[in-house]
Amino acid sequence: MNFNQIDKKVIETIRVLSMDAIQKANSGHPGFPIDAAPMAYTLWKQMRHNPLNPTWSGRDRFVLSAGHASMLEYSLLHLFGYKLSMDDIKSFRQFGSNAPGHPEVSREFGIESSSGPLGQGIATAVGMAMAEAKMASIFNRDGFNVVDNYTYVIMGDGCVMEGISGEAASLAGTLGLSKLIALYDRNSITIEGNIDIAFRENVGARYEAYGWHVQEVKDGENMAAIYEAIQNAKSEKDKPSLIIVNTKIAVGTAKEGLASAHGEPLGEENIKNYKASIGWNEDAFTVPEDVKKHFADMLPTYKAYEDEWNEMFARYKVEYPELAKMWEEYHNPVDAQMLMDNEDLWSLSGNMATRAASGKVINKLANILPNLFGGSADLGPSNKTVMDGRGWFSKEDRTGYNVHFGIREFAMAAACNGIMLYGGLHAYCATFMVFSDYLKPALRLSALMELPVIYVLTHDSIAVGEDGPTHQPIEQLAMLRSIPNSLTFRPADCTETVAGYVTALTHNMPTALILSRQNLPVNEMTSKEALKGGYILKDTDGTPDVIIMASGSEVSIMCEAYDILASKGIKARLVSMPCTELFEMQSEDYKKSVLPDSVRARVAVEAASDFGWYKYVGLDGEVVSINHFGASAPGGFLLKHFGFTAENVVAAVERVIK
Repeated sequence: MNFNQIDKKVIETIRVLSMDAIQKANSGHPGFPIDAAPMAYTLWKQMRHNPLNPTWSGRDRFVLSAGHASMLEYSLLHLFGYKLSMDDIKSFRQFGSNAPGHPEVSREFGIESSSGPLGQGIATAVGMAMAEAKMASIFNRDGFNVVDNYTYVIMGDGCVMEGISGEAASLAGTLGLSKLIALYDRNSITIEGNIDIAFRENVGARYEAYGWHVQEVKDGENMAAIYEAIQNAKSEKDKPSLIIVNTKIAVGTAKEGLASAHGEPLGEENIKNYKASIGWNEDAFTVPEDVKKHFADMLPTYKAYEDEWNEMFARYKVEYPELAKMWEEYHNPVDAQMLMDNEDLWSLSGNMATRAASGKVINKLANILPNLFGGSADLGPSNKTVMDGRGWFSKEDRTGYNVHFGIREFAMAAACNGIMLYGGLHAYCATFMVFSDYLKPALRLSALMELPVIYVLTHDSIAVGEDGPTHQPIEQLAMLRSIPNSLTFRPADCTETVAGYVTALTHNMPTALILSRQNLPVNEMTSKEALKGGYILKDTDGTPDVIIMASGSEVSIMCEAYDILASKGIKARLVSMPCTELFEMQSEDYKKSVLPDSVRARVAVEAASDFGWYKYVGLDGEVVSINHFGASAPGGFLLKHFGFTAENVVAAVERVIK
C-alpha cells in the first residue's frame, strides 16, 4: 500500500477535526487522537468494511479500547463515509449528540462497542475474536469462507495497565486467537504525567509470555512501517498480535509530550498556531475538497468487499442450503413463544439446588438453541454450566461450545459482551455469586449496550456454609439489582429456574441468575407467572392480614410460616418475588393486585442485605435479612443461627400486625 501527500493531508484533517471538536466542546482528550491519527488511518484504510452498510456480516471489527480518544473514531467514521455527519461532530459531547464523550455502541453509525472504562475494550475484542473463530468452525467450507474477518483494537497505556487487559490477553494467547490484532499507542503519558512514575514494565515481553506475536514500530508517523506491521500480523496464523507504536502525545502542537494534552483542550491560540505551522487554511470543521475526493474514490473498493461476500453467500445458499438456513437461525432473535410452549423445558421438577436445576435447563436449551456458547471461571462442575456432549472450545479445537475461561471473572464477562456484539451466538458465563464483584464493571457495560448476556451466579447466600464469610454473598444482590437496564432473577425451584432462563433469552438486557448451592424443595404453587417477576404464590380468603414476600431459597421458609400463621388465625398472602425488575415492568394495576396499598402489614424474607426491600414492605413492614457478614459453619446451621426459620418469620409477622 502506497502512502503519498494526500494520505498525509488526511492525517492532518483527522487531527484538526479532533482539535476543533474538543475545543468547541471545551471538553475532551486531544492528545491521543492527534498522535494516533497515522496508525488509525493506516489501519482503517486496509480494513474490510463498507461504510454504506455498517452491519455487513463479513466486515472486520474495530474497537477503540482507549475510548477517551473518541474524536479519533468519530473523525474516521465521518471521513470514510459512515452516517456520522459534520453536525454530529460539531455537537461532540453535547446532549443528544451522535458523538458522545466516549464511543457508545451503534450499528447505525458503525461503532462496534461502547468503550471508555480502560482495558474493557481489548477484553471485549477478545470475545469478538472468539466468536469469529467459533462461527468459522460452524459455517465455513472449502471455497466458502463465510466467516473470515479480523478484529482490530487500538489501546493506550491505561488499557495496558488495567488488570482486565492482562486477563484477556492471557486468554487470547491460550486460545491462539490469531485474527485478533491490537495496536498499542505508546505515548507514555497519562493524566498524572509520564508513565515512568507508575509503569516501567516491558510490555512486549509480557505479551510474548502470554503467547502473542509482538512487533514494534519506532515512529508513529511512519504509515508504511505501521502498514507492514499490520500485514505481518495478518500473516501470523498461530497467535494474536500486538503492535507497539511509539508516539508523542499531541505531536507537533505546543503541548507535545505534556500531560495537559491528555485531557484538556489545546486552547484556541495553540490550535491557530498549529494550523499555521502546517499551512492549514480551511475554516474550522471543514474537510478539504481533495480529501473528500480521496475518500469518495475509495468507497467503491469497500462496497466491493461486501458485493463479493454477498455473491459468495448466494452460491453458498445453493451449495449448502441447510447451513445457510442455520446461519439465518443463528442470527434471528429467540422465539419467545416457542420457549413458552415447550412442554419438555417446563417439565423439569424435583428436589434439587437451583444451580443443579440450572444445569439441566442449560442442557435442555442446548438442544433447542444450538448456538449457546459459554462457560465458567474454572467452576463448571460447581456452577453446573457444562453442556453435555458439546465439546470444549480451544486453540486446538474450535468446534466445542463449552469454554474454559479460567479464573478470570472480569475478562470472562467482557469477552461475553464481545461474543454478543459479534452476532450469531448466545453467550453465558458463570462464577460464584460473591465473585460478581470481580465482573460487575463488565456487567454494567452489558446493561449499557443492551446485551442479553446470561450471568449464572451460584452459591447465593450464607448457605454456602463452611467456606465462610469470604465466599458468602451478603450485599451482592442489592448491588446487582441497582444496575439499570438489567435483570436479577433468584428462582425458588425448578419451575422458576426455567422462567429465569426464558426471561434471560427474551429481553435485550443482561440477566443475573442467582442460584442456590443447597437443595430446595419442589413447590407445586410456582408457575410461569414467575415471568412477571413477582406473583401471588398462595392466598387466603378475603383480605389478608399480612403479605409475606420472599425470593429463592427463602420461599420455602415463607411457605412453612404460612401454615403456622393459619393455625393462629392469621391470614397471609405469599408473594414469590424472583425478579423485582420484571415486577416493576408490569402495569400498575397488576402490581397493586399483588401488593395492594390497603395491606400495610408486610414482611420480606431474603438471606441477604435488606437494602431495597423497604420499597415493598414500607415503613410499617419488616425484613428478615442479614446485614452483616456470615461465618464458617454448615449452611443449614447458619440459616437457623441467623434467623432464617419459619418461626422467626412468624414472629416478624406478629410484630408488624401489632
